[in-house]
Amino acid sequence: MIKIMFCLRRLPGMSIEAFQAYWYEHHAPLVRQHSDALGIRRYVQSHSFAHPGLQPALDLRKGETAPYDGIAELWYDSVEAVLALNRSAEARRAGRELLEDERKFIDLPNSPLFYTVEREVIALASTCSVGG
Repeated sequence: MIKIMFCLRRLPGMSIEAFQAYWYEHHAPLVRQHSDALGIRRYVQSHSFAHPGLQPALDLRKGETAPYDGIAELWYDSVEAVLALNRSAEARRAGRELLEDERKFIDLPNSPLFYTVEREVIALASTCSVGG
């Protein structure tokens, strides 16, 4: 599996609340609607948030750029599966529709995307207990 990571910044003048609401309530259903045509195996939105208790860790890093407002993760079966989308008229139409919608809330020139392969280091532990 491969993953596309979109590091998102909202359009200038848009509040974080409006950005995240639009992204989740309007854009996410569009992604879901086109997921088969686009070969999307999994889609996750990670919404940023602020908490005063967490600020010291951010301050230590002395970041020079504004933080991202969220990260979208899209999983695909393979590089070949993503490349094959270019041969599908349905996938191209779906991709254009999603991009049109993204222009309504994402600052695209300042929202990079890149491809990744996960290398799990610590697995998600089960929190269920057995017995009683």
